[in-house]
Amino acid sequence: MFNKWLFKHIDNSALIVFRIIFGLLCFLESIGAIFTGWVKRTLIEPSFTFTFIGFEWLQPLPNNGMYYYYIIMGVLALFIMLGYKYRLSILGFTIMWSATYFMQKSAYNNHYYLLMLISSIMVFLPAHKYASLDVKINPKIKSMSMPQWCKWVIILQLFIVYTYATVAKLYPDWLNTTFIELLLKSKSDYFLVGNVLQQKWVHSILTYGGILFDGLIVPLLLYKPTRKYAFIVSIFFHLFNSFVLQIGIFPYLALAFTLFFFPPKTIQNIFLKKKPFYNDEELIIPNYKTPLVILFVVYFIFQIGLPLRHYFIQDDVFWTEEGHRLSWRMMLRTKSGYATYTVTNKQTGKSHTVNLNNYLTEKQKRGATTKPDIIWQFAQHLKNQFNNKGEAVSVYVNCKVSINGKPYKTLIDPKIDLASVKWNTFKHSSWILPSNKE
Repeated sequence: MFNKWLFKHIDNSALIVFRIIFGLLCFLESIGAIFTGWVKRTLIEPSFTFTFIGFEWLQPLPNNGMYYYYIIMGVLALFIMLGYKYRLSILGFTIMWSATYFMQKSAYNNHYYLLMLISSIMVFLPAHKYASLDVKINPKIKSMSMPQWCKWVIILQLFIVYTYATVAKLYPDWLNTTFIELLLKSKSDYFLVGNVLQQKWVHSILTYGGILFDGLIVPLLLYKPTRKYAFIVSIFFHLFNSFVLQIGIFPYLALAFTLFFFPPKTIQNIFLKKKPFYNDEELIIPNYKTPLVILFVVYFIFQIGLPLRHYFIQDDVFWTEEGHRLSWRMMLRTKSGYATYTVTNKQTGKSHTVNLNNYLTEKQKRGATTKPDIIWQFAQHLKNQFNNKGEAVSVYVNCKVSINGKPYKTLIDPKIDLASVKWNTFKHSSWILPSNKE
């Protein structure tokens, strides 16, 4: 029964259209990163980058190399859209995008993570079997159908994302509209809507509307009587986010996902009218069924389990940031802080304060004064810099942080030499002081 459900073939119109839109959005993301200056600010100007811990070997290409890197990604994205050498193109894009994702986290964004995951899934999907250059080159691969699992892996991934995003919002500063109010203060100069965004009733609508949308959108899109209304709400929700929050391609990618919720016939009638509609519901079980099922079972266990890890780590994740990334904790808090890094020569005992401007960009400084993992990484970087000069040093950090406008509190134990401690990936680091410590 399970095999019949997974490998029953359905019309592939939604997947074909999604491939075209996905490729276009990836192209705009890649090329847009160059023209908006993101590549320059994030990957070229910094003397080094804060990678994901364990990926220190991933560093930007020298000089203008990252411009060419992103141009290549843009070309691969166009190939995905056109369906040219699809498997190689999507695999190449996935590897390159993943590399840039793990290469830096000063400009961390959950949507970059989602793009990496969807790209990885797309490697396994037969998205090039219609309306593609691959079909023109080799008509034998042309197909009007796809296994049903192709649709459900996307829906399940979305359900996980939205569910964890909902749960993460169930904390006091979200529920009492504190965070939304702080977020929208910076939008007061927006044309026409700036003043409206400062109203308390708007904050309440966005606060509780955000919870309801994230928690209910997938079930409402799956349920036929509510699908059309949920889609209309999605359009307003994501366009609002695009205009007000300016979060790149994500709102449009989120709208593209809705293709998989509508009947294939509807998608075919709107987007691919010349395409013959497939309705045979053949059951085709491939030879690689078992490894494919195992692969996705392991993948989704990982996707469900990874966002839960902060519940097993001591203290508040908003304070420690331990278990924050890769957990769909999206736009939940504002943090501000200041830090003093003191380097002490172990031989002479002489100390001096580090001028952060000599090492970090403005965006990097925000991380190096508020986020414990980045603070630890910068301490390690300072140690290596002085070691290269023949000096053995200790690095001490006096750091105070405010979350959502609350009073500043000391984040890092100033008596601990961060140059000599190891990073704990799955447990609490004791040099991060308790969140309730005054």
